[in-house]
Amino acid sequence: MAELSVITVGGKGSSLSSSSVYAVANGLAQLRIDSSALNRLPSSSSSPLNTHNLVSLLPSLPTIEESRASLVVLLSKLLSLSGSPNIRTVLPVKIAELLNSPDLKHESLDLNDEEALALEKLKLSSALYAICALLDHKSATLSTVSDAVAAISCEALKADVAAFNLIDSGDGHAAKEEIGVASDLKVLLNGSKLVGKVEIEAISRIPKIHASLREQVKSVRSKTRVELNSGGKLVCAGVVRTALLPLAAALWDLGDRSLSRAKMNVDGVGSENSRSSLVALFEQKCPSGESLRGGFKLVSQLVFEEEENYDNFAHEVNVLMGIVWKIVTWEAITAFMVLEGAELNGKKSEGSEVNGGGNVKVEKKSEKKKKVVLGKGTSVIIQLIKDRLQGKGGNAVDSLGLLGNWVEELISFLDPKDPEFDSLLNRVKELVESNETRRLPKLPKGTRDFAKEQMAIRKKAFSIIEEVFERHGATTLDTPVFELRETLMGKYGEDSKLIYDLADQGGELLSLRYDLTVPFARYVAMNGITSFKRYQIAKVYRRDNPSKGRYREFYQCDFDIAGQYEKMGPDFEVIKILTELLDELDIGDYEIKLNHRKLLDGMLEICGVPPEKFRTICSSIDKLDKQSFEQIKKEMVEEKGLSVETVDKIGTFVKERGHPLELLFKLKQEGSSFLENNASIDALNDLEILFKALEKSKCIGNVTFDLSLARGLDYYTGVIYEAVFKGGAQVGSIGGGGRYDNLIGMFGTKQVPAVGVSLGIERVFNIMEQKGQNQTTRATKTEVLVSVLGDDLTQAAELASELWAAKVKAEYLVNKRVSKHFDRAKESRIPWMIIVGERELNEGVVRLKDIEAAEESIIPRSRIVEELQKRLSS
Repeated sequence: MAELSVITVGGKGSSLSSSSVYAVANGLAQLRIDSSALNRLPSSSSSPLNTHNLVSLLPSLPTIEESRASLVVLLSKLLSLSGSPNIRTVLPVKIAELLNSPDLKHESLDLNDEEALALEKLKLSSALYAICALLDHKSATLSTVSDAVAAISCEALKADVAAFNLIDSGDGHAAKEEIGVASDLKVLLNGSKLVGKVEIEAISRIPKIHASLREQVKSVRSKTRVELNSGGKLVCAGVVRTALLPLAAALWDLGDRSLSRAKMNVDGVGSENSRSSLVALFEQKCPSGESLRGGFKLVSQLVFEEEENYDNFAHEVNVLMGIVWKIVTWEAITAFMVLEGAELNGKKSEGSEVNGGGNVKVEKKSEKKKKVVLGKGTSVIIQLIKDRLQGKGGNAVDSLGLLGNWVEELISFLDPKDPEFDSLLNRVKELVESNETRRLPKLPKGTRDFAKEQMAIRKKAFSIIEEVFERHGATTLDTPVFELRETLMGKYGEDSKLIYDLADQGGELLSLRYDLTVPFARYVAMNGITSFKRYQIAKVYRRDNPSKGRYREFYQCDFDIAGQYEKMGPDFEVIKILTELLDELDIGDYEIKLNHRKLLDGMLEICGVPPEKFRTICSSIDKLDKQSFEQIKKEMVEEKGLSVETVDKIGTFVKERGHPLELLFKLKQEGSSFLENNASIDALNDLEILFKALEKSKCIGNVTFDLSLARGLDYYTGVIYEAVFKGGAQVGSIGGGGRYDNLIGMFGTKQVPAVGVSLGIERVFNIMEQKGQNQTTRATKTEVLVSVLGDDLTQAAELASELWAAKVKAEYLVNKRVSKHFDRAKESRIPWMIIVGERELNEGVVRLKDIEAAEESIIPRSRIVEELQKRLSS
């Protein structure tokens, strides 16, 4: 028997952990009191001793484990009261002796009143937090084990594990724990040839359900760690309730799905004899769904009990934990039986092994050697189980009793109190963690990768955008991803703090571009251009806090017109382009909010805002789509120094919004404050020309005149606009722009007026993905799969090359198994197959298969390219 570890309590700076409580409670460790703690206690009492029933003063819970755990916590809390002159050394020493004895035989002990009071005070909190400690340790352990067991079930059930292909969205709103669970299971199943065939709901929900348990484990752990070391603090029922009730719900979900998989595993056991024997044991010993529901129902009822009965509530959560542990254990047993059933059925198993590459080899008398490839992680777990069972019950299962021996051994192996359990647990952690550090790096926050289906959507969207831009006569331009810092600074108002600065390179101070407009203005000024209609699709960078639809690296799609043109002509065209883009991308209902910077400045002047504060107040107003006016009012008064009266006047104006021509008519009526301001009059006249042009172009229905629109960038001088999505997805602004007549002049000697629009394509992609467009978008454009049945690469090379020369998009596959070819065509959604086998070669023909129509034709080999082109063009 292994030597027990020793856990010390009461030392200076020491803290009690959940794993220590669990170890002592289950006799896996001895307990000792640090001598310094005993030295702080008096050996005798100045108060009179009275006869007290020590048993009644110590916690007594329904199980020995819980009672021992509560004594550990009580002892630790008692030692924290060592400043009291009347708590003697004999009391903690007596409790330690009780814990180190094989049973809890309570002896009588004369106590003084202060000692009795301390025990009475600590009794309930010790019991509650002791059970919390047990649940903390068990749930953390269960979380790891249940992942490994679920991975084995995936192989036993030959399940489709596409649900594990989760990707971090990079916007700070990804389900981190779900991604973590999916990643861990992918590590364990890496290389498996058994998964990926059957869609099973109990498998696809694993990431969500196991992630929920992980979240509750963290919550219980954080609360328990504090409470275990809080000294003589009284119990707080709210802490217990808010920690344990969500844990119980997570356990219920985990147990329910695990039981479902276990039942399916039982049905998958190959041998009729083994299956019937296993069913008998399963029904007899595995907790039923009714007992699981009953356990959770009881916990839900007890949560409303009085605080003094909360130890009963915590106990029932611990009981529920035990039920779920048994279910997960039975899932492991049944999955193992499916994968290793040949050996357990008495078939010859000499040479059967799980090698390091994950191959389980089963040799049968009457069959050729069969090779089944498990995952690199699951194969290790299976081998650990087999090592444990080696020599315990023989290799043949021909009776219920002998199968029962195997089952009992596996139940023991998956019991956290088993001496070998820690080695299994640590091996699972090593498998996951070693892979995570070596092969699974993380993305920087605010960035993301795009899978092939997502890239197909992006390419389709970019082609639509380019076609719209080129339809309006624009030419393309590219600029460097970084600029001189001085080029960018002073152009973005308060947002300048979001510019990414680069390290000094040879005396040049550089920054990543914040948008595409300032680089465009710099290019026009540098090259002395006075007229230019251009578009650019490129990445920009902002040192922002990632949030839903907001990234640190993202694409912008810009269209700009620079130069002297008819009044409001370029402004009309860029807004028209924005409506065309959003219509043709087919994202759904949208709205283009529009305002004029001169009208905004006139409004601020009318309200009494000093001119030097125009830009900073515009930045505040620009936040009205995300914050309430009361929040903005507080910022403008307390941080930016406006009077309450001035801000209230601003409030009356920014609430005005409506149909462009109708609101324009209202603002131009006699008596309007705007008619007393020259800048406002100019703006209203510009807007009248613009709105009439938009009306004639039949796109004014998507435009709203909105006086709250400010667009915080400093360089805007005229019309400003912003597109927002009106569907269910909350993605914020999806496009915007405006006129900037003075920006180009900042870089050169000439003032070149300009106006532009920028489409926030990343947010548009979010909408398209949420609408499910990726489900109908093919990742490849492959038109035909050349399927050579055999191993002759030359046949594939010849035929595929003829197709490529004819500009047919083709792939080839050389494999003896017909199913591999059809799986490839199905997964890539390739519409046509050219099938070439030995028979076809001998007859000088090929088979041309229409996948969707499930029709097949025999075509002469010499005419296949011509025939395929004809069908593709029809």
